[in-house]
Amino acid sequence: METPWSHPQVGYFAGYTMWTYLTSPFLLRQPGVVTREVEPWTENGETWRRLRAEFPDTIATHSKEQTYYFDEKGLLRRHDYEVDIQGSNPAARYLTEPVTVQGLTLYSKMRIWPRRPDNLPAPDPLIVSIDLSNYRFF
Repeated sequence: METPWSHPQVGYFAGYTMWTYLTSPFLLRQPGVVTREVEPWTENGETWRRLRAEFPDTIATHSKEQTYYFDEKGLLRRHDYEVDIQGSNPAARYLTEPVTVQGLTLYSKMRIWPRRPDNLPAPDPLIVSIDLSNYRFF
């Protein structure tokens, strides 16, 4: 994929992206964020509860409206959004390999796929692959 973004623009995007990913679900408790539960979603034989969040303009994030999917244990499994600064491309971020660090659940692997109009992820291309390890809080 080619992009006309400058280095500072890429830095801005990467910065707010990782901040959003690593601070969820705490981000949902920020002043001005409005959430509501919407109908459940079934995918690959699993049914997930969904939470729709609307973010205020004061929070830099992918898009004003985003959807979070939680499994029966309350773990975040999927996060949908549109990348507004990239032409509102719909994306689905999948989170796997949860780890618990000082009582907080974080995820070792994140994969972002294009999201089709039927709300399923497109099989190709994988847009972003993020692997994290050795989490530490100081």
